[in-house]
Amino acid sequence: MNPLNNHRQSLILGIILALLLAVFLGGTHFNELGLARWFHIVAGVFWIGLLYYFNVAQTPALADAAADKGGPGGAGVTKYVAPRALFWFRWAALATWLGGAWLLVKLGAFVLAFTLQSPYMIIGIGAWLGTIMLLNVWGIIWPNQKKILGIVAATDEQKARARKAAGMASRVNFVLSIPMLMCMAAQSHGLPFIK
Repeated sequence: MNPLNNHRQSLILGIILALLLAVFLGGTHFNELGLARWFHIVAGVFWIGLLYYFNVAQTPALADAAADKGGPGGAGVTKYVAPRALFWFRWAALATWLGGAWLLVKLGAFVLAFTLQSPYMIIGIGAWLGTIMLLNVWGIIWPNQKKILGIVAATDEQKARARKAAGMASRVNFVLSIPMLMCMAAQSHGLPFIK
């Protein structure tokens, strides 16, 4: 069986290749800090990549599909794409936050970051933005998406309110992700635009 024919097997293959490469390049000494950082980055790419997909591709496309009275509509997306994308989205959000917490604990900086203590203020701001975003995913976006997708029974009026709430929370996360990513990168690479 070819692992490239299945997305889960491809993901596992990528992880195995990365681990083999790490052993080849770095020897056999286990580096938990490095593993935490790598896990946080990979999970974050999953999460933020899907966030950007929802905000710049799927949501505008569904609006266009709804406006196209002669077109096929968005039923295929809402039936097949959205539930799968939301599964990966919400679990990647949690994995990203847990990976970031793991990384901060390994650095001995969890409390320092979340209390915005120098020199962890920048990463702390990023961590708080990520925490707000995680709470939006699990507390607003997912509960409302369950109504929109018919996973939870809802009237048309409740679905309309759910669309607005989920859409606004997703858009807030989209906006917050940009300064959050700046803060995450700035911790080790410095603030951009500022000398």
